[in-house]
Amino acid sequence: MTTEWQAGLRPLGAFGVAAGILAAAAAYGIQGEWPWPPSTVVPARHLDGLTAQLDTLREGETVSDLFSRQGLPRFTLSQASSLALFDPRRLRSGLVFSFLRRKSDSIPHLVVLNAGTTQRVSLRLAPDGWEAIAEPIAWHSEEITFEGRINTTLFDALNDDVNNELLAPEDRVRLAWDMADVFAWQVDFTRDLRPGDSFRVVAERLIAEDGLVRYGRVLAGDLEVGGRRYTAFRWTSPDGRSGFFDADGHSLRRDFLLTPVAFRRISSVRSAARLHPILGIVRRHEGIDYVADPGTPVMAAGDGVIVHRGWTGGYGYMVEIRHRHGIVTRYGHLQDFAKGITTGVPVTQGEVIGYVGSSGLATGPHLHYEFRVNGAARDPRSSDMGTGDPVPLAQRREFDFERARLSALLADAPPAFAVAGFGREPGGQSGIGASF
Repeated sequence: MTTEWQAGLRPLGAFGVAAGILAAAAAYGIQGEWPWPPSTVVPARHLDGLTAQLDTLREGETVSDLFSRQGLPRFTLSQASSLALFDPRRLRSGLVFSFLRRKSDSIPHLVVLNAGTTQRVSLRLAPDGWEAIAEPIAWHSEEITFEGRINTTLFDALNDDVNNELLAPEDRVRLAWDMADVFAWQVDFTRDLRPGDSFRVVAERLIAEDGLVRYGRVLAGDLEVGGRRYTAFRWTSPDGRSGFFDADGHSLRRDFLLTPVAFRRISSVRSAARLHPILGIVRRHEGIDYVADPGTPVMAAGDGVIVHRGWTGGYGYMVEIRHRHGIVTRYGHLQDFAKGITTGVPVTQGEVIGYVGSSGLATGPHLHYEFRVNGAARDPRSSDMGTGDPVPLAQRREFDFERARLSALLADAPPAFAVAGFGREPGGQSGIGASF
């Protein structure tokens, strides 16, 4: 079985979308970890004779401060509780607590918080303090369809009109990243997108029994860029490994990523005669220069073996990777190397190999990336990136059934959820829409 079936692969090849997404992520303070606050905080609700009051741990305050606001004495953890399950010193701000009271009680007797995607912690009042007990979270999923036109970036298209009740801001960031990952081998999200391009995506929305909502996975996507259409369907094999495939059942994964770094702009492309900005002489430029912030992770464009790692004259700190079929990739002007990256070590596509810098003959922080075939420099965008392996013949019938089901959702699911700017606009133009 080939590696494109590996579940959870995040090649990060669609790094061009990073300019919009990373800026938004910084604004929202994404830490890449659970728990996230729910999309809507309800002041109070009644559950089987109990009243639930939601409250949030604020910046700089302790659990005792939060409990005091709810009329409880200073927080004390019972001796029977494990700090590995609930450590009040390690909680981050933004965590939402649910304080439950019986109708006859003036203070809460039970406090609940989500400690992960599959587990919640219940704090029950005991004689020597609050006892922490782990409980599973039961989620049910529904399929939701988004559609919209792209005027600036994919993230802006998803974020501008989708409200928090449908998807939290953090989930919209994740959805944009995941869509970029799905089409990482087909589309450069910085250079290829144009105003008027459009997308439609089917994703999972997961809902817990307490009403908490989170985004699950992308199931299918349809992207129209520059008049060309790209379609992807998630397929999970009987042994649980997932990948994305086109309508003919071929994997979207290719041997090489289009871009190996999250960049702001391209400052220089391959040229037979370029005036060197430092040396002041005209000479060949064999690669592409991606301007990026210092310390930005640089990824291996494809599977291979490290054949050079170290100082290389004008390239500064450089990594060179040998791939199959006579292909070598070079990554120059690095600030530092990733841990474990040494000569002779095998690397996989998307693995961090170093960090953007300005070592060697560089006027500023950027990645110099070369794609060489049998010793000759080539433009990676016009080179053969390999073909995707097909769904195994024994699984083709099941794949065709799932593809047909997802195709119907992509093509026919009407926007049933609408806010300002959603759905069809006059003249047949499509705004952001969602259905489920």
